[in-house]
Amino acid sequence: GTGGAGFIGSHLCDRLAERGHAIVAADNLMLGRREHIQPLENRPDFTFVEMDVSDVAALDALAEQHRFDSVFHLAANSDIGRSHSDPGIDLTHTFATTYSVLEAMRRHAIKELVFASTSAVYGEAKGALREDHGPLLPISHYGAGKLASEAFISSYGENYGIRSWIARFPNVVGERSTHGALFDWGRKLARNPDRLEVLGDGTQIKPYLHVSDLVSAILLAWDTMDERVNVFNVGGPTRASVRRMAEIFIEEAGGTATIDYTGGDRGWVGDVPSVEYDTTKIRSIGWEPKYDSEQAVRAAARWIIENPS
Repeated sequence: GTGGAGFIGSHLCDRLAERGHAIVAADNLMLGRREHIQPLENRPDFTFVEMDVSDVAALDALAEQHRFDSVFHLAANSDIGRSHSDPGIDLTHTFATTYSVLEAMRRHAIKELVFASTSAVYGEAKGALREDHGPLLPISHYGAGKLASEAFISSYGENYGIRSWIARFPNVVGERSTHGALFDWGRKLARNPDRLEVLGDGTQIKPYLHVSDLVSAILLAWDTMDERVNVFNVGGPTRASVRRMAEIFIEEAGGTATIDYTGGDRGWVGDVPSVEYDTTKIRSIGWEPKYDSEQAVRAAARWIIENPS
């Protein structure tokens, strides 16, 4: 699994280990953290490799050494605001990592790829977003890098017999988060417990998904869907506004801070202020999230406040 020490990747490694799979986790530790996978490192069937997944030769050598059956590709730059001033971040960390993975799979005849995509591929499309929506016009470099990755996954699938599962998910929250609004709010309140700066005007509204529900959906799809390219949305059953998220976060932190909004309908260039998601496809195979958006946010906020480091 690439990005295996990251927020989502480490949870996925835990679940794959519970299933009895031998796992190699690759991560450059730009966002990932070694402590996320520390409990797994005592297992003889778990290996951690610190590496840059966009390095084609290094990944090729890793594939030569381990003879993988399947690849879970989660490595990417997930900081949308950061790449506004440096688009090359998404070229290297979001797209080139995918190309590197596909090249290693081609050369070593690895036939299964599970890919972490994003709702950002849809851009500012209106209405409840379905997997067959088009055209796809992302407004962030991150979304563009993921959409380009999906395109190459499709072409490699046709050319080299690779079956893929492409999970498009919006904001994911929960234990071990390393970035995102809730993470930033935790840092801000640690510096000033009386005021919380919130980007935008608070009306931004999206589905929020707990990481445990996401991992369950990904593994169910991997077990169940059998097309050459399996594209599926995963999202919470409800949405939460940024204003409501901030209120929940402050409640969990003790309820004393006031909120300062920076204004505007979005938090940063490339932010999609309103996302509505159709998850009929993943639900049709039996997936149901345990947390709605507000429950997911509250659980994540509690963890961040209890784990300030």
